[in-house]
Amino acid sequence: MTPNAYVTLVTNSDFALGAGALLRSLRASGTEADLVVMHTGGVPKTALGPLVDQGARLVAIDLLPTSDAFNQRHARQALHAAAPFTKGTKPAFHTPLDNFCKLRLWQLPYARVVFLDADTLVLRNIDKLFEYPEFCAAPNVYESLGDFHRMNSGVFTARPSQAIFEDMLARLDQPDAFWRRTDQTFLQSYFPDWHGLPVFMNMLQYVWINLPDLWRWDDIHVLHFQYEKPWQTHEKAEVLRPLIALWQSYAEGGDIPDISQLPGPK
Repeated sequence: MTPNAYVTLVTNSDFALGAGALLRSLRASGTEADLVVMHTGGVPKTALGPLVDQGARLVAIDLLPTSDAFNQRHARQALHAAAPFTKGTKPAFHTPLDNFCKLRLWQLPYARVVFLDADTLVLRNIDKLFEYPEFCAAPNVYESLGDFHRMNSGVFTARPSQAIFEDMLARLDQPDAFWRRTDQTFLQSYFPDWHGLPVFMNMLQYVWINLPDLWRWDDIHVLHFQYEKPWQTHEKAEVLRPLIALWQSYAEGGDIPDISQLPGPK
């Protein structure tokens, strides 16, 4: 076992599909770090098998032991009613409570971890992030400069520690606590002085649509399919077609195109 690991979270068959493409992209980047997939009971064995075939270490995890009141506030219908998504569409398989399972990575037996959401692709080697401190994340930029004050939890650096995990649990489930964007809002609160990564370490797909001048394939290390997923049929699929085609090349195990030669946004 290496001291370093890339970790992702899989909570259903859809995200297992995404994790398969992510794992291929990580190995294609040349990393020798461990690849860890945390998974909940909502993932059938048939969906996990292909991840093992790619060399992933599977770690079964439970939902966090949060209170009934906390769970009710963060159930899909209640959370989306109180804090609706107005910029994009969350897929039907999005289950907000599952997001908090991400905190389980602080229980893993590794010295240094880089977490990646299962809807990301690693386009260039990012092993240098293992040397970055805790807690580093990129800003949640996909619409305007106003996004820079918020972080996105799709990519971040961490130093696993049972003591930190237990402290997180104590802070997470306070009376009337409501984390508008689940783990993302909580982690920004827990690490208020988070270190900012360049947006190219977590390039959100909506930048392609909303901030095309920011998009440079030569700089992008991690591509993140926030909101709609590349394996779905959705209304933005046509405008995002080049990004979806790239994801499909990893998901299907085909030839990976030369990223620097891909077209930019129109």
